[in-house]
Amino acid sequence: MKFSIQSRRDSQSNELSNLAKTYLQDFGLTFDEEEPEIVISIGGDGTLLHAFHRHTHRLHEVAFVGIHTGHLGFYADWKPSELEKLVLSIAKKEFNVVEYPLLEIKVHHNNSDTNTYLALNESTVKSPDVTLVMDIELNGNHFERFRGDGLCLSTPSGSTAYNKALGGAIIHPTLQAFQLTEMASINNRVFRTVGSSLVLPAHHKCILRPVTDQKFMMTVDHIQLEQTDLQSITFKVATEKVRFARFRPFPFWERVHESFIANE
Repeated sequence: MKFSIQSRRDSQSNELSNLAKTYLQDFGLTFDEEEPEIVISIGGDGTLLHAFHRHTHRLHEVAFVGIHTGHLGFYADWKPSELEKLVLSIAKKEFNVVEYPLLEIKVHHNNSDTNTYLALNESTVKSPDVTLVMDIELNGNHFERFRGDGLCLSTPSGSTAYNKALGGAIIHPTLQAFQLTEMASINNRVFRTVGSSLVLPAHHKCILRPVTDQKFMMTVDHIQLEQTDLQSITFKVATEKVRFARFRPFPFWERVHESFIANE
């Protein structure tokens, strides 16, 4: 089996990375940063996001697993003290692979250029200088004209991240859906939005169309993209999926409880 390691690059994460690499090679596994079958992320959820975007071109061939060197994460759920146990399980191939949906983003420009991205957590759209004004279409029908700070479109597994901070719903990551959540919408006697998060199924599309020609700031997970000459942005559940190596049960709602409710 071929493996690679993504480190947060702090001293603890680097030390664990070196140990994991040595242990796995001692078990006969091959270190391969270009075409790994399993990627070990050592750091936090942000580290795993970097690992994911490094391998978006071959998601059907790679599985991810995370060791957290900080707080418990939704993607990084192994403790540093469990490194040897994890290495042994990888060497013996004692794991299952679970798949979660991703968000596909197509950015269409007036000059006919189209760029496609995949998000593991979310994509956001904001206007850096003025109020964001966007027409929102659902399945080809105009739904509302949004005015406010911005819009966040998230995957189910990303619903516990920025989406939750905005007041969006937490969605179980096995559901084939995505979510649209508003950021500080303007609602008065003149301007109205629905004001609630929308959970959309896999066969639905959401299209954002700018009302005026302006500059937009867009994110795809941690990646920031400035957009000009924008015609529209189309969001839907991607055909690709992210694959995680699961070595033991860790129910999603238990993760939610541990992350947001339980005391240390």
